[in-house]
Amino acid sequence: MRQRNWRLVIVGIFFIVIGFAIFLFVPSLGQYSTDPVEFTRLIGNVSEVVIGVSVALIIFGLIGTKPKQ
Repeated sequence: MRQRNWRLVIVGIFFIVIGFAIFLFVPSLGQYSTDPVEFTRLIGNVSEVVIGVSVALIIFGLIGTKPKQ
């Protein structure tokens, strides 16, 4: 039986929360940018990357490691 790495799972969940916070709250700062459309596109890409990395962390954490013999 593999041992789950709960630290990776917890950090992955934390990054998902951070990614959604970036996606929901930072675009309101676009009105102060010189190019609001590009700023919003950039924020969307950053939040997608953060959420993608967090999903990978959760998957690797749930797969776990082989127990030490």
